Formats: sequence, structure tokens, C-alpha cells
Amino acid sequence: MTGLSFRDLALIDVERIKGVGEKRRAALHEVGINTVLDLLTTYPRRWIDRTNEARVSDLVAGEEALVLVTVREVVARKLKNRRSMVTATVGDGSGRLHIVFFNQPWRERQLREGLNVVLFGKPENYRGGLQMSNPIVDLVGDRTGRIVPIYPQSEKAQLNTWELAGWIENALARCEERGILDPVPESILSEHQLMGRHQAFRAIHEPDTMRDKDVARRRLAFDELLRVQLVLVMRKRAMERDAIGIRHRLDGGLVERFHANLPYELTTAQKRAIDEIAADLAAPHAMHRLLQGDVGAGKTVVAVSALLVAVQGGHQGALMAPTEVLAEQHHAGIKRLLDGIEVGDPSNLFGNRPLRVELLTNRVTGAERREVLAGLADGSVDLVIGTHALIQEGVRFHHLGLVVVDEQHRFGVEQRAMLRSKGEADNPDGTVPDVLVMTATPIPRTAAMTVYGDLDVSVLDQKPAGRTEIVTHWANGPLDEMAVWSDVRDEVAAGRQAYVVCPLIDESEKLEVASAEETFERLRLQELSTLRIGLLHGRMASAEKEATMNAFRQHELDVLVATTVIEVGVDVPNATIMVILDADRFGIAQLHQLRGRVGRGSHASRCWLVTAEQEDTNPRVDALVASTDGFELAEADLELRGEGTIMNTSQKGRSDLKLASLRRDKELVALAREAAFAIVDPDPTLQSHPELVDELSLLFTSEDEAFLFKG
Repeated sequence: MTGLSFRDLALIDVERIKGVGEKRRAALHEVGINTVLDLLTTYPRRWIDRTNEARVSDLVAGEEALVLVTVREVVARKLKNRRSMVTATVGDGSGRLHIVFFNQPWRERQLREGLNVVLFGKPENYRGGLQMSNPIVDLVGDRTGRIVPIYPQSEKAQLNTWELAGWIENALARCEERGILDPVPESILSEHQLMGRHQAFRAIHEPDTMRDKDVARRRLAFDELLRVQLVLVMRKRAMERDAIGIRHRLDGGLVERFHANLPYELTTAQKRAIDEIAADLAAPHAMHRLLQGDVGAGKTVVAVSALLVAVQGGHQGALMAPTEVLAEQHHAGIKRLLDGIEVGDPSNLFGNRPLRVELLTNRVTGAERREVLAGLADGSVDLVIGTHALIQEGVRFHHLGLVVVDEQHRFGVEQRAMLRSKGEADNPDGTVPDVLVMTATPIPRTAAMTVYGDLDVSVLDQKPAGRTEIVTHWANGPLDEMAVWSDVRDEVAAGRQAYVVCPLIDESEKLEVASAEETFERLRLQELSTLRIGLLHGRMASAEKEATMNAFRQHELDVLVATTVIEVGVDVPNATIMVILDADRFGIAQLHQLRGRVGRGSHASRCWLVTAEQEDTNPRVDALVASTDGFELAEADLELRGEGTIMNTSQKGRSDLKLASLRRDKELVALAREAAFAIVDPDPTLQSHPELVDELSLLFTSEDEAFLFKG
């Protein structure tokens, strides 16, 4: 008799558990627990070691503590202004404690006399004794045992921790006879010293020691990560196997001519990335690679080198950017980089013609658009730079060899897949174009393995020579802000330019934030009245935006007041000072991205982060003042925000991570990835692991799977 698989457990309704009637079933349903599998994967949010808890007599005023007590008396009072107060007296044999709750009238129903509760809070001296105000309350009923699990409780659904614990105990007891099936190969469990799955479920819910639950958590978190990695690795191998790749030529001389033309030496990191990409391009399978580099690490030169490999073999290259502004900037910059470069053309009398780089966005219309489309179809356009307009109906390529997607986190994986399948449909030999994804937001290694787990990764971790270090300062409040404007005036007097970034365009009542228009007016009339100031925001007409940007580039403006439209791709080497207003409203990655708009020339550059006056330190601002290393900041960001933000920007599924944390479990992410390759490489469709396949198809919904198997 085999053990119970996740699918078996998912087919058993929770109403089969002792004590779950119709009413409790509805309450469980409200918090997403419908099956025995849902119940068993509802993990404790903490554990109380009863051998180690404080007693009331040990409590010290002003120090947070956790105590297990019995409720002795509860009194509810109405205060004026329709406010309420519930007070209770609790104790544990060593002493008594008063607790008080303001505006939580339901506490009178919750705290019945004789109930055992765990309180967490900060006791204060009150009328000769100790009192806790609004402590965290966990109801534990008469749970015995040395270690008591505390489950997430729902006041709305009126579920408490001891009910959940009782139902989970009942479920585990009923699994005992057959045991819970373990689909992970024994060799992997022993190699990584992981406990069996059945044992892990028992030890996380009913641990004998605190160490037991840690070992159990490690095993169950590994399973969550392994499932995600298996899907990604299978996807990666299937793409390499099923798509007919293009074997690009590396001997055309075009890349060498391009590098010889550059006014600077490539960094070691750039050379390494170019070699990694070239090796992929020369191989017979289609490339799927992520190029991640810090702000200003020189990703564009690496991408152009890759595109030229495609062109020198007679193919076309496409670069897809997330916005029209960025596509236009890439187009202008790449045209400049490739000025004077020629490609062989047998139909040309001189044997060569200038390399043709075109722009295709929804703004390119009429005769100009028809000309670009004709050039793409007949192959006379070598490189096209555009937005999602590249994947619209009516765009046909002669032979698309490489697609570079910029700023992946703004593109759905769907667009990436569409561009690739467009190439496959247009290419007469059925080959699939290679794909290079560029992201300017450095991602911590563990997150990259999970978010971009179907891609190989190249990292640019050096800045090109000639880039200056950016010094960042915090302006905390109005007094500091006066120094900021004085610094801007000095910098402009020395012949430089400045950016001022605001978080919103219009004044919003909800967020009293300096809006761009209001800031522009204020600075023009007050602090920077002697300077030439321009305004740039997303609601301006395209022509107006372009005119403002050009005026700033050509130094007809000293200061550009802008919203975050300048976050990516704006390159003005003479701009040396960046002022970010309401900096505490931006995330670390965005602040780092914005800051990267300065420090692009040979002059010393500064960034001012301006906030309303704050008494405490600000961890985000502190991180930026302390470091200009994007990878270090990405780790700090993960620490501060948690991984939800990383996971849900680029993934719809993966909500499978209930226990695993990309932040805490770096070592497990790497192990799970290694294990996934060890399982998939000898058996690409997992034919000899039917239980694993069953589990993946159960836990990844069709939407997740479509998402995971696209891209």
C-alpha cells in the first residue's frame, strides 16, 4: 500500500476531520482551507517553548515579553465619543497582570474566564502593578506538550489556534496508517541530509524540541523550492531541445570593427559577458540568457555586440524596450555607436553598405512606417529598435536572428514568447531567434534563480572607466533642503546641470506629495529663480517631451524637474546633481535607478535624498547613502521588503512558497536548483518520477503552468 500523495490529500474535504461541522467548514473555507492538504500545509507562524516561557513574576516594565496566563476577570466599559475599553485581569500562579484594549469591543467575547492565553507585549507600571496595553493575544486552550504551535488566527472567520491544532492533529493521526508519500528521490534526500516528508509534517506541527521544527521546516521549504525549480529547469531543457536554434557565425569581423571604433576599453566583465553570449549564439540550440548589470555597467555595448553577431551572419536583430521614450533613446544611442560601420552586400556595386538601424514604435506612421516594414520584410533593415509595436500584426521579418528585451520586469513573459514565435513563424527555415533579456535592476542571486530560473545569467559587476562615483546625502527636513538648493546653484555656476525628481504629476489629496508642476513653479519663482528650468512628465505630448529633453541635452536648460519618466535610459554626461524629493516614497531599486542618471561623465556627482523631517533613521535612505553597489542594495531591499515584491512582479504563480523564503533560504534555493538539474537531465520528461509530475500538475494551476511553460 503506497503512502498518501498530495493529490489524495487534496481530494479529502476538511469536513471529514473530527470536529469540523458545516459551520466550521464554512469558516475554514473563508481562509482558503478546503481540503486536508490545505489543512496540513497551514503551518504554525510560531512555536512557544513552554519549558522556556517567562512567568508573570519575571516581567520587567518596558521590556517586551511572552507569557502564558489564565484569564481571571473581564470588564467592558463605554467611554465618551463612542469609544470603548476592555480590561482583564490574568495570572499564572506566580503573579497577576492587568491588560487593557482600546476600541476592540470584541475582546470581551474573546477573553472568557478560565481561558488559557499567550500574551505578547510590553508591560508598563500602572497603579503599583504591571499592565499591558493592546498586547498580541493567542488563544491556546488547554494545549499541553512542551512546544505549542501557534497558527494564523482569523477574527473574521472566528478560527483560533487550538481548534486548528486539534484538526491538524486529527488529520496527521489519520495519515499514520499509510504515511504521506515522499516523491523526492532517496539519493537527493540523503545527499542533502533531509528528513522524510511524513516525519517533517509531524515534526513541524507537533515538534518534541525546537530543533525538530527547524529540521522539518528545512525539508518542507526545500520541497516548495524544488517544485518551482523543476518546472523552470524542465522548461529550460524543453526550449533547448525542441526549438531549432541558429548557429551564428563568429568570424564576420563586424563585432571586432565595432569594438575597435569604441572610444574606450571594454571592462573585464563586459568581455566575459560578450564571450558567454557568443558561445551561446554559436551553439545549435536557441539562447535564453539574462544580462543583469548595475546602473551604468555598460549593458548596451554588450547587447549591440550580440546583435552584430546576428547581422554578420545575414540575420536581423531586434531590441524591444518598454516605453517609446526608452526605445527612441536606444535608437539614437545605438545609431551613434554604429556610425560608419558597414556590412557586406553582394547586390551593392561597392560590396558594402552602411548598417541600417531603424525605429518602430506606434509614433512611427505613414510613409516612414511603410518603409521600415518593407525593410524588415526584405532584410534591408539590419537592426530594429522598438516597443511592443514589434510584435503587432503586420510586422514581418526577413530572418530574425536575435531578440534583445530590455527591462524585463516591465514586460510580460507573454511578449517575450510572442516575439520569439514571430521570428519562428517568419523565418523560412523554422529556426527560433535567440533571446537576450537585459535588466537594469540588479536582482539578488537567489531571486534571479527563481524569477528568471529558465534563463542562463551573465552579470556585469564592474563600471566602465571614466564613470565617477556618486556620493549620496540625506536631506532630513526643510533646513537641510535649503542646503540642497544652494548646492544646485553652485553646481550650475560651475557649468553643470541638475535633475529634480518628484513622485507625482498632480497634487493628490491622499498623498500630500510635491507634484512636478507645483515644484517647477515654486523653484522657478523662489529657490532657483536665476536658473533656466524645464519640466518633463508622462502626460506631456511626445513632441513636447522630446523638445524638453533635447533642450536639456544641449545645455539650453540648467535644471530639469521631472517625474520618474527619467528613470531609465536618459544619458546627459554634464548632469552631475540629482535631487529626489519625497525620497521615502520610492523603493530602493527605483532610487538607485534614478541616481544612475548622474555620474555619467568625468565630473564628481552627487545625489540628494530629500524627506520630511524624521526623528528616526530611515533604513532605505541609509542603505543608499552607504552603498552604490546595486547588487548589495538588491540584497538590502530583499531584507527590508521581503520577497513578495520580487515574486509577484514577474510571476503569477509561485504562490507555492508558504514556508520557503528567498531571503532566509539562499542555501536551499541553490540546493533545489542543483537537485532539479540532477532529476531532469537524465529524465527530461520525468517519466520515471510519476509522483513528482502528479504533484507539479496539482500545485501549479493551468494558468501558472501556461505561464511557466511560455516565455
